[in-house]
Amino acid sequence: MLLYVIRHGQTDWNAEGRLQGQKDIPLNDTGRLQATGNGEALKELLGDDVADFDFVASPLSRTRETMERLRTAMGLDPLAYRTDDRLVEVSFGDWEGQTLAEVKRLEPELLKERKRQKWSFIPPGQTAESYEILSWRIGAWMQSLTGPTVAVAHGGVIRSIFRLIGGVGEEEASSIAIHQDRILRVEPLAGRMEWL
Repeated sequence: MLLYVIRHGQTDWNAEGRLQGQKDIPLNDTGRLQATGNGEALKELLGDDVADFDFVASPLSRTRETMERLRTAMGLDPLAYRTDDRLVEVSFGDWEGQTLAEVKRLEPELLKERKRQKWSFIPPGQTAESYEILSWRIGAWMQSLTGPTVAVAHGGVIRSIFRLIGGVGEEEASSIAIHQDRILRVEPLAGRMEWL
């Protein structure tokens, strides 16, 4: 079993430090270049084995565009992939669209609570999730994999993979840098992960 996971390219909200969550924000020009660059790198990594891989993305537009640009750079049909709702980003509930500085002004006590227990903290709002809840979705998705896979997803999804497969602690998993211009190689059964 081999898994390559790629975070979607940058959006304007990423650049502004806004909590994006499940809001459907498009890639910016930097993000488009990152997606193409990751496709070029993945083409070299997979070589002739590309036909063995399943390609799957979160259904949000920023992940779909990343996947389509990546596949185009690989010389593949840009639309020949599937989506999986389980790969959607963690929901930040009522905080989506705000920066942490804005949240601090509006709800300083809740932000302090989040800093104390970021992995299990659920922001306000009916749709909000914690990283812990997200990891249940991602665990179920990983159990469903039947062969080598390339996935385009989100930062929270990759944090969950670090926690589930890499054995990374909650505090580190919730704050580890998740790159948009690199590829994460995961060997789930061996528990090995590395940024390429």
